[in-house]
Amino acid sequence: MTTISSLIDDVTALRDAVLEAEARQTEALGRVLDRHLVSARNLIHYVEVRSHDLRELQARLSDVGISSLGRMEAGVLGHLETVLRALRAQLGHTPPPEPAEYDDQTTPVTPAQGRQILEANATQLLGPERPERSQRIMVTMPSEAADDEELVRGMVEAGMDLARINCAHDDEAAWAAMTKAVRSYSRPDGYMPLVAMDLAGPKLRTGPLEPGPEVLKIRPRRDVDGQVLKPALVSFGDIEHDEATALPLAGDAQANRSILEHLQAGEELRLTDARGSSRKLRVEEAGETGVVVSAKRTIYWSTGTEVHTDHGTLVIGDLPEVEQSMRVHIGDEIVLTRSMEPRPAVAESPFVIGCSLTEPFKTISTGDRVLFDDGKITAMVTAHSDDEIRVQVEEAAPNGTKLKAEKGINFPDTDLGLAALTAEDLSHIPFVAQHADMVNMSFVHKASDVAELMDALAAEDAQHVDITLKIETVEAFEQLPRMLLEAMRWDNIGVMIARGDLAVEAGFARMAELQEEILWLCEAAHVPSIWATQVLESLAKSGLPSRAEITDAASAQRAEGVMLNKGPFITEAITELSDILHRMGSHADKKRDMLRELRSWNL
Repeated sequence: MTTISSLIDDVTALRDAVLEAEARQTEALGRVLDRHLVSARNLIHYVEVRSHDLRELQARLSDVGISSLGRMEAGVLGHLETVLRALRAQLGHTPPPEPAEYDDQTTPVTPAQGRQILEANATQLLGPERPERSQRIMVTMPSEAADDEELVRGMVEAGMDLARINCAHDDEAAWAAMTKAVRSYSRPDGYMPLVAMDLAGPKLRTGPLEPGPEVLKIRPRRDVDGQVLKPALVSFGDIEHDEATALPLAGDAQANRSILEHLQAGEELRLTDARGSSRKLRVEEAGETGVVVSAKRTIYWSTGTEVHTDHGTLVIGDLPEVEQSMRVHIGDEIVLTRSMEPRPAVAESPFVIGCSLTEPFKTISTGDRVLFDDGKITAMVTAHSDDEIRVQVEEAAPNGTKLKAEKGINFPDTDLGLAALTAEDLSHIPFVAQHADMVNMSFVHKASDVAELMDALAAEDAQHVDITLKIETVEAFEQLPRMLLEAMRWDNIGVMIARGDLAVEAGFARMAELQEEILWLCEAAHVPSIWATQVLESLAKSGLPSRAEITDAASAQRAEGVMLNKGPFITEAITELSDILHRMGSHADKKRDMLRELRSWNL
């Protein structure tokens, strides 16, 4: 049976363990900025609390009508003291004075006070809240934003609070144009959107494959029964048509023009396509220097295809080379090589392809997992040498999965020893210092990575540029407390939960757990978090969201920021996300947490 005295003993022991953990981190606490000192202490307290399994204690506290500890992240020690006072009150004890170990600078903050600190930090990092929602919306800038100020204006008016510029794409001239466009518009409340720049970090990618034949497949649109709804349209020569695919012509321009000007609507043309199939075309539109023709059957066009008319023969000019891929199945062998020479795309195992970085060849071990293309292919290392890593495919689609060039590779079991900042990243630091409000650090995985970025910014006298750590690997998740303590030497800091890469490394089953734990840890550190990756992805790209995406977007209201990726319907996605966050903000807040023991974190 639960007794108040036993609960007092257990909560006191927990409080003492928290204070002892703080005492062990005196050196680390001595390095953080004064403004972060309360937050750093609370972070240490929370990590210590989560090293215990408190579920049984939570249940016992609930049995006697006392807080179950589930909302104490933002003020751990203050909450424990409150619980102790409530327990002693049940025994009729007069509340004692604050313990002697506390003074004016170490008096514990309550969870409510901690959340106030978090809100203030969020305003410093992400800008002020909007009247209709507290979460800020970050949006990835598409390349066309460099030349289309109306697009940027529409994004700001739809509700964008921060513009994210991905330094893995475009160049500094384009980034400068994007920045200028973003800073040309203000939110309705007068505040200007902030500019965040993503440093690309190390790129682990598959190497090139030899290009395939110059073939272009063009097919008509059919219904479910295979009936043609709309024929395929192509154009030859100089003629405008929104729905026709323009094909180049080889040979003498004057001779081609002579043939084209004689073609009339309704005429029939003939050809043999790249697969040896005979096909007919019908002239739909004819101009003086070009025609639009239709086909009711699929045609594989290739460079050199001859189109026969009653007035002469047209020859198709150079078409782009087809991107190749290799279809791999469970049990097949993939060979990763140091060499980045283009490899032929073969139809049978083993499938040989390059690896863009050399580090895996130095540290890989037999039995390590290797994931390709966002986890679409899972394999295990069976053998390795200085120049090759041989893996056997363990997971792929039932009919096989395409292995392509320039796709991501993940090594979740291998310590690659990669520096988070590449030479290219460091070359962009002067530009970031001059143009950005915030820098997002990709593939950070240890405290020394954070220190290197801070040193690089300080060398440019750029202490005004805020820092956000992108958590993309299991190692980064495990090292997050240490990285946050290191980052607290900087003024404004944040965390981005990069759920795509993290899900690939951790596995989709564990992803839901990890994103919750990161949110809790960030609240304990009073560090704003940004919920990122594939938020309303279908809506942004196709204009229509899935039901699962709406639910996911609603869950994002627990973070201080939410990131959207680019797409043709990005303004619609911003508007929808803003509306979801507004409605969820009046319905939901963070729920009680069941505090089982966590072994991921240590200090």
